[in-house]
Formats: sequence, C-alpha cells, structure tokens
Amino acid sequence: MQRAVAAPAVPDALAGRIYKTLKIGMIKSSGGLVEKFKIAKEAGFMGVEMGFPGNDVAETKKAIAESGLTVDGSVCGEHWSVRHTSADAATRAKALENLKQALRETREVGGHSVLLVVGKGEDGPENEIWSRSVENIAKAVPLAAELGVQIVIENVWNQFCYNHDGGSDQTADKFVKYVDEFRSPWVGMQFDIGNHWKYGSMGGWIRQLGHRVLKLDVKGFSRAQNKFTPIGEGDIDYADVRKALIEINFHGWLAAEVASGDLDYLKGVATQMDTAFGL
Repeated sequence: MQRAVAAPAVPDALAGRIYKTLKIGMIKSSGGLVEKFKIAKEAGFMGVEMGFPGNDVAETKKAIAESGLTVDGSVCGEHWSVRHTSADAATRAKALENLKQALRETREVGGHSVLLVVGKGEDGPENEIWSRSVENIAKAVPLAAELGVQIVIENVWNQFCYNHDGGSDQTADKFVKYVDEFRSPWVGMQFDIGNHWKYGSMGGWIRQLGHRVLKLDVKGFSRAQNKFTPIGEGDIDYADVRKALIEINFHGWLAAEVASGDLDYLKGVATQMDTAFGL
C-alpha cells in the first residue's frame, strides 16, 4: 500500500519517520483476529498492538501470516489492577509474572515492545511506590534484554510522577528520573501525547524525555472543555509536538488509543493521524 505523502502546507512533517499502529481493542468486528488485522491494514495502519497475556499467540501468528500486518508491540495485561506499586508482595509477584509473560509472548509474535502502566498513586506515598515499583520491574529487565523487547512506560492518569490536581505548567522531570532509575536501554517511555496535555506542554515534555521516548500513543484532548477528543480535535499544539519529535530525532511507532469502530471509522482515525503528524 502506498504511503500517504504529507501536504506541503504541513510544516515539520514526519512522513518517513513515523509508522501508524493501533490497539487491538479499537477494531470492531464480529470476526476473529484475522479479520481484525485485515480491517486494520485496509484502514491504513502498518501494525497492531496486542494485549499479552490475554490474546492467543497461535491465533495472532495466523492473523499476521494471513493479513501481512505486523505486531509491533503489546499492552501488558492486567497492569491497572495487578500493580507493581502494590504494597502486597504476592500482587507484585503476579505483576512481574504478567510482565515477563507479556515480554515472551510479544517476542513470539515478532513484537518489540510491551507497554506498561507501572501502578497507581493510591498504593502509598510516592517515595515508597517509586522504589517498590522500580525494584519489581527491574527484575524483568534482563529478560527484556535477552528477548530484545523493550519495556515502555506509559504516562497515564494514575496519580504518579505528576500532580493530578495541579495546573498545566508541569514538567516531565519525574518521568525522566523514574526511567533513568533503571539505567537500561530496554526501559523507556511510550509517551502518550494526549494524556498529559492537561498538565503541561507536550512538545516540552518530549524535549525533556528525549531519547527515552521509544514509542508514542496519541489521542486528542481539550483543555478548554477538560475532556478527551478525537485526534486532531481539541487544543493540543501538534505543530510544537512535530517540531519536538524532529528535534529529538524520533523514528518509530505511533499508536492510536481512541474509541473502537468499524473499517470506515478506523480509516478516519488513520487520516486524523496523517493530518496531525504530517504523514
């Protein structure tokens, strides 16, 4: 399929640098994975992010073979409910087991990243859940290196590494320090451009995070309306985002993380991504 070419009117276009993917749960279909992969490909996506553990590896391999679409990565199963920040040792052990399984299954289907929500601020004081989660996740880093699959931390509304009740002048300082705790190229960020626009400059955060940005998620957000929006709607400064991505020399995958829909809807999502990023 021919790549979309950025319109000359789009400054700082990222065509040739970014590859579009989406979460498997976004694809609405009454069929199985093969049909979902074919829909994603027809809609203009170059990859799919699976959920592991939780999806069938053999069925995923079949979908890859029959659709010609790759799996670029996965989202770690149960990471919101079974957390690395939990005060309960058994829960943390299960979280580690889930992460390791996700790494293995992602590698088995040819993927190269596992998205991880590290936990929630409600699990304790920041200094406690910080060290607790780093210690637990670090146990999976040797396996990530062995398999060649990166652990990519998503910035989410989990009351951790930012002030959830604060204003829009916040920085990415804590995310930088948190990622650097691992001292490993196998741990970085799947930076979600929409999630923290409410709290700071997304171009500024990208510049701060720099080489730590290994992948991207995107959804729209309106500060004016205080709500998430379709990609390209709302008031995110995409011009500055594009400029920042070029400044940090980003090349890689951009995952849509919005509502699910059918083929026509997903074609629209792909077009929104092309327009916002100059693809």
